[in-house]
Amino acid sequence: MNGNKVTLEHVARLAGVSIITVSKVLNNKGRISEATRARVLQAASQLGYVANSAARSLRGRPTQILGMVIPELVSPYFAEVARAAADCASQMGYDLAVFTTSRDPERERERVGTLLGGLADGLVFVVPIGAAGFLATLERSRSPVVLVNHFGTPTHLPVVRADSFEGSLAAIRHLLALGHRRIGFVSGAAHSSQAAERLRAYRECMMAAGLWDEQLVRPGDFTQQRGVEAGHELLSLEHPPTAIFAASDLTAFGVIAAARSRGLQVPEDLSVVGFDDIPAAAHSHPSLTTVAHPIPAMAQAAVELITRAMAGENVRDVHIEFPSQLVVRESCAPPPSNNRRKHR
Repeated sequence: MNGNKVTLEHVARLAGVSIITVSKVLNNKGRISEATRARVLQAASQLGYVANSAARSLRGRPTQILGMVIPELVSPYFAEVARAAADCASQMGYDLAVFTTSRDPERERERVGTLLGGLADGLVFVVPIGAAGFLATLERSRSPVVLVNHFGTPTHLPVVRADSFEGSLAAIRHLLALGHRRIGFVSGAAHSSQAAERLRAYRECMMAAGLWDEQLVRPGDFTQQRGVEAGHELLSLEHPPTAIFAASDLTAFGVIAAARSRGLQVPEDLSVVGFDDIPAAAHSHPSLTTVAHPIPAMAQAAVELITRAMAGENVRDVHIEFPSQLVVRESCAPPPSNNRRKHR
């Protein structure tokens, strides 16, 4: 269906509800059951109606608000992304409305629908987790949308991202250069394309070195608590790792906590590397070796792209990728001698 011809009636017919119900859902008015709301938002997204309503809003009354959808604010990484984007938006005369999804695909669609339904002039969409069909709908709609740190399904939407693969390779190679051969890995959230890139780098690097061992890989979710759990799992192995690479700094802090609870010292008994370079990484004890993203530069690129899109410029297929950087601090050292390990 041609997106420009989609009406409330089309959405209502697909969702099996009345036009009035569709209007209430899309305008966040009235009491509507969650099941009905989800059905309407799904139909609107499938037909591209949400994006068309945004276009009509842009032609009418610009809001001077940019929308941002992120997985969560409790993560220091995403909080820093939002802060940097808000600063850039303010410099360009915009306010930034930040919505979180709690990594829930349904909530993600709802938040995107609300922002593109007229609340915001454009959308910065950070680490989208929804199905490929959802991104395809946004792509067809021609709404002003920029994706940040998207490594998943190929898309014509503009993308700003920072490398996760090469930075992870650098982290593993740093540990190999120190002499480590048993290197554990705690991954990120299962549906995160960034996490997939970090796992891919770990697997390829360890296989190339002839050191791949599936027992050394533990699933994670970017949280500190899971780092504690995974740290205990890895350190309980018959042949435990002498180093652990975690897919986030928070997870790395959890691994360090697990090691200390077992009487191990970092880095004398266990080397640990994180990813993200959150502010606490430089001030922890020991300070954390990690991989950094240039968040201010990424935020500026994303805001500039979305304003260009809102001005009518064609930014389809524009992909901007920033390099990551290994930041070497105090949490890594050569592996302990066998004698030291036996006495721990």
